[in-house]
Amino acid sequence: MDKMNNAFEKMKMLVGMEVEDGQEQPAIEDGDSFSFMDDFNRQCTLTTKQRFYGFAICLAAGLTCTFLSILVFFHPIKFGVTFTFGNLLALGSTAFLIGPKRQVSMMLDPVRIYATAIYLASMIVALFCAFYVRNKLLTLLAIILEFGALVWYSLSYIPFARSMVSKIMVSCFDTEF
Repeated sequence: MDKMNNAFEKMKMLVGMEVEDGQEQPAIEDGDSFSFMDDFNRQCTLTTKQRFYGFAICLAAGLTCTFLSILVFFHPIKFGVTFTFGNLLALGSTAFLIGPKRQVSMMLDPVRIYATAIYLASMIVALFCAFYVRNKLLTLLAIILEFGALVWYSLSYIPFARSMVSKIMVSCFDTEF
């Protein structure tokens, strides 16, 4: 039974939940002693089951939006909106799993800060082109940029994946004709 409890505690740590160690959390004496993310993270107390349900629902909705965007591929503005919304939902699903504070800290990790910035900026550009500019060509170009940024951002979570892809790309384009 002890091994099972230890395994459950390790699983809680893995998904970003705080492990109960028998000590009470210090009381908040003044509002300035904690950052916004700490306060936000404390307010997001979900059980493990609720976290998995939230993750599954949000990921399923994101993947559904992303795949449904293929149906409106020849309408770049609609495609841009549904594809970007699907990406936002899929990105938000991991916040259910590991918690919003850990999600943001992982996104702002020095290893992937540039990939995160490019990915988020490409989503903003795609939505801007779709909603305000309403230019099909610009929206399509923004979606291509967003997809490339998504791939590069995703590769940042796999050790050595970006360096391997970079070496492959260099070797493909470094051929002499």
